Amino acid sequence: MSFGEIKRRGLMLVLSSPSGAGKTTISRQILQSDTNTTMSVSCTTRKKRPGEVVGVDYHFTDEEEFKLMVNRGQFLEHAQVFSNWYGTPREPVEMTLRMGGDVLFDIDWQGTQQLAEKAREDLVSVFILPPSARELERRLIARAQDDKSEIQRRMTKASDEMSHWAEYDYVIINRDITESVARVRSILESERLRRRRQEGLADFVKELQDNL
Repeated sequence: MSFGEIKRRGLMLVLSSPSGAGKTTISRQILQSDTNTTMSVSCTTRKKRPGEVVGVDYHFTDEEEFKLMVNRGQFLEHAQVFSNWYGTPREPVEMTLRMGGDVLFDIDWQGTQQLAEKAREDLVSVFILPPSARELERRLIARAQDDKSEIQRRMTKASDEMSHWAEYDYVIINRDITESVARVRSILESERLRRRRQEGLADFVKELQDNL
């Protein structure tokens, strides 16, 4: 047996940030370059939007079924956002982790806290910060997706979201997107090597000792 054959348990990589700080761009680049990482697909009670693909963008359900899933403990985390519910199905994530795959989450601090309560050993959390408030506002304006009142609402919400930065394992200030993606990749590679995730490592070491 070689080290490459040691079975590894996958991990849950959470990226959180205020809107406009860059986590979506970072997530896309990680997924494009790393074939062992897949995106967590949430369930939601909101209506499907044009262009969205069932099972790729979201699993769509109604509120009654969603609440039944909550009661059955089928979510790793869930929350109500405005009038809609969102949740991460437990079984697909657990199956991926058992097979040695990693799962990427784009969720907020509340969802991250729930994951930490239920699966702390599998969790690696990263908070993405903008380099300045002015730059965050510039990025929100440059996206041209929101009017002035919505941009102001997002700026106000950003202050509350950033107050939770110290709850995360890692913090990255996103001054340059290429550099930030490289740092997330470094975190991912390092966390994959943690001893507790190398499930066959004890047997490998014993075999080494027995052959000395």
